[in-house]
Amino acid sequence: MNETLYTACKELIDDAKMGCADLVFKEICLEILARAKNVLTNEQFQELTQYAAERMKEKSFTEAELRY
Repeated sequence: MNETLYTACKELIDDAKMGCADLVFKEICLEILARAKNVLTNEQFQELTQYAAERMKEKSFTEAELRY
C-alpha cells in the first residue's frame, strides 16, 4: 500500500509540474509533502522530498517561450 501512495505522490508532483506556474507548483509540492509525511515511510518520504526538490530546480517553459 505504501508503494502505491508513494507512486501517487510522485504522479501528483509530475502533474503539477506540467500544469502550473513555478510558484504555484512549489506551493503544491509543499502541500503534497506535508500530507505525504503522514502516510509514507521515512525512507519513501526522503526519496519523495529529493524528487520534489529536483523537479523544483527544473525550469518550466511559459507559453511565450514555447512559441519561439
